[in-house]
Amino acid sequence: MLILAFVALLSSDLFQEIHPTPASPPAGVGMVIHEADTMVRQPPPHNGAGMSTAYRISGVAPNRSMEFRKRVMHPGSSIGLHVIAHDEVYHVISGEGDVTSDGVTTRVKAGDTAYLYDGGNVGIVQVGGEDLVLIIAYPLARRTD
Repeated sequence: MLILAFVALLSSDLFQEIHPTPASPPAGVGMVIHEADTMVRQPPPHNGAGMSTAYRISGVAPNRSMEFRKRVMHPGSSIGLHVIAHDEVYHVISGEGDVTSDGVTTRVKAGDTAYLYDGGNVGIVQVGGEDLVLIIAYPLARRTD
């Protein structure tokens, strides 16, 4: 009798309201992107100096709302100063750089993250003999198709 009551409770509307069945994601949601497939050797953006290796990781994801990139800044390279229209994050994987935001320059190294605010005039310069490896993320103004 107790077992029948428990089974009835599990199938009741009250139980479903308290513990709803998780929705299954639609087929095709999510993807795995291999960074090597996105690699391009190019000058850094925003009239930067030198040479870099860009990994436009999120660029292959359809219907996305953010950018997620890796950029290797080779010795002597920089991302030129530019005004951003969104918050932006530079996370340092290795190497060192000088990040500038609104005229204030701060040295960053492995494990540091520069959180840059919407409207800031920002850029970064690689310093030292080792490549500066960054993860860069920011929202897009609108979803891509």
